[in-house]
Amino acid sequence: MVANTIENRILAGELHVGDLLPPERTLSEQLNVSRAAVREAIRVLEGQGVVESNVGSGEKAGTFIAAMPSEALSRFLRLHVALSNFSLDEVVRTRSILEVESSRLAAVVRDPEALAKMRRAIEEMDDPTVSREAFNDADTRFHIALAHGSGNRLFADMTQAIRESLRVPTLRGFKANQNWDSLADILREQHKGILQAVEDGDAEEAGRRMAEHVDTSYRHLFG
Repeated sequence: MVANTIENRILAGELHVGDLLPPERTLSEQLNVSRAAVREAIRVLEGQGVVESNVGSGEKAGTFIAAMPSEALSRFLRLHVALSNFSLDEVVRTRSILEVESSRLAAVVRDPEALAKMRRAIEEMDDPTVSREAFNDADTRFHIALAHGSGNRLFADMTQAIRESLRVPTLRGFKANQNWDSLADILREQHKGILQAVEDGDAEEAGRRMAEHVDTSYRHLFG
């Protein structure tokens, strides 16, 4: 009831990002429910990335309407991939569709900040001492930066969620691969090719290179 009431107020335009919710006791009295019910509802909404609670005193204390969709999407996908409600094949195919379009858009926008982050991620992947875990983290930052460079925030949040949901199986595939050095070289070159196409403003080439990259990753890690 409490969560539904808050959600309905958001949908009605009565609550916006940054708005402070009434204190627990006030909500309990307004909705005629126990304070325990209010606390449970706040926990549920925090899990959905809808609210954020800060303890203490001052302007930043209390429970605020938040905007954390990527965290909520990531949590949702991680759990459902782990439970096999979404197969790896379904997630990877969705990733391919999403990231191919992100690449095309990023090549049109050519956002300087996104390009700089992509270059830094490649530099980290190029480090000869990089571990497989650190390589994957840099790989993830590259793809999230690319998605942000598309100019579409939903693409960016969905990309982050998909990457997080694939983290465990990806690392498992990295560690099981018997030709890691060779695979890492292939992945590095593919990232550099995607970056070059985006920098050149070649949308079709950027999309083509991304499709090839996702296919390569899938075949070597999950195939």
